[in-house]
Amino acid sequence: MSSHREAPEISKDPVADSSDLYAFVSPDDPDTVTIIANYVPMQLPASGPNFFEFGDDVLYEIHIDANGDARPDITYQFRFRTELRNDKTFLYNTGQIKSLDDENWNRRQFFSVTKVDSHGKSTVLHSKLPCPPCNVGKISIPDYAKLAEDAVAKLKTGEKVFAGQRADAFFVDLGSIFDLGTLRPFQDKHLVGASLFNYAGKAVNAVDKLNVHSIALQIPLHMVRRDGKKKVRATDPGAVIGVWTSASRRQVQVRQGDKKNADVEVGPQVQVSRLGNPLVNEVVIPMAQKDLFNSLEPKEDKRFSQFVEQPELAQLLPVLYPGLFDNLAALNKAKTPRADLVAVLLTGIPDGLIDGFQNTTGDTKADMLRLNTAIPPVKAPKKFGLLDGDLAGFPNGRRIEDDVVSISIKAVAGVTFALVDAKFKPDAAAGLVEQGLSIKDSSAGLLKKFPFLGTPFDGFNNP
Repeated sequence: MSSHREAPEISKDPVADSSDLYAFVSPDDPDTVTIIANYVPMQLPASGPNFFEFGDDVLYEIHIDANGDARPDITYQFRFRTELRNDKTFLYNTGQIKSLDDENWNRRQFFSVTKVDSHGKSTVLHSKLPCPPCNVGKISIPDYAKLAEDAVAKLKTGEKVFAGQRADAFFVDLGSIFDLGTLRPFQDKHLVGASLFNYAGKAVNAVDKLNVHSIALQIPLHMVRRDGKKKVRATDPGAVIGVWTSASRRQVQVRQGDKKNADVEVGPQVQVSRLGNPLVNEVVIPMAQKDLFNSLEPKEDKRFSQFVEQPELAQLLPVLYPGLFDNLAALNKAKTPRADLVAVLLTGIPDGLIDGFQNTTGDTKADMLRLNTAIPPVKAPKKFGLLDGDLAGFPNGRRIEDDVVSISIKAVAGVTFALVDAKFKPDAAAGLVEQGLSIKDSSAGLLKKFPFLGTPFDGFNNP
């Protein structure tokens, strides 16, 4: 979670596993949008001598839809190449690494950036940019933060780009969530006055002090908007973009088994992973269709809309917590399609439901992060985002601080259904339910500027 190991096949292929996707108007430069796609999730910091890296045989892509048809108008492609300096040593580094071209750094990785337009025309923006090394430890890399900062590149076309290891800032109590949907703070199942449940135990961030590999882009807003305008109003449909990420492999790989004869990859690229909104494949799509979902483009998502309209989790909550979700149970029994969840996850929220806000992309049902680029960042993000009146938060794009697990459970529990049916009264439990964590429960220190995700945990101090 949010989409770590979300499908059976991709759980066996971590270098192609897209675990988290973020899209937000940049707080360090509000005239730009920042998109971060995380891969290679759940890395233990102490991992030598073979440290984590991107796959040289994986095509990583970030897609942007500017006109609401769930087809990419802009795609940024990232391809990686690993180079070995010294084939006589088992060491990742033979001494201290003080620069991105330090001779002591034995196994280096580089990447290219290609931009593809809506007509399929490709333009190589850079052919060889360096990734920073993995954070081995203070002895090997005395100033990792400076090294990573040097790996942030400004392209001639105006974008900033970074690819490399980062600290994973996602927070979730995996142990309780997947123990039949239990929320650890709510195990007592007692109503106390107007509040819900006594705390039975503190929630635990199960992914704390783990690393990921991130691909981060910072793009001028006028480059992603359909009309190319630098200034738009929040009510303007041209302010909204859809974002998703994907990973693909060649259709056939022939293993030679000999370093003198490199493995052969042939055939077209086949998509093996994709991610738009957090948790969709994780907890909405049935197990039998998860791998299929990962192989398709968002424009095919109409075939999965039934699982959004009648989510399994909504059926489970009244069973897990008897007497606390009676209104939700009645909604389930009537088999009322969840138009609210369709809006949140598949079409965007239309104008008129929330004062001063919309992020609709039209009638096409597609799993994309939808971001209204005309809504500026806030100084103090609220962890429940849009549900707490913070228009810059999830499901308006996704910031690193957003508690997407709690927001999603609140929505499924019925909080957002009142937006589309004024007669519906959400259960008291629905508004109070949460996992009991925030960004403060993550040890990953965030940066105040691009690429925002903090310095990865090193192997020496985090064994």
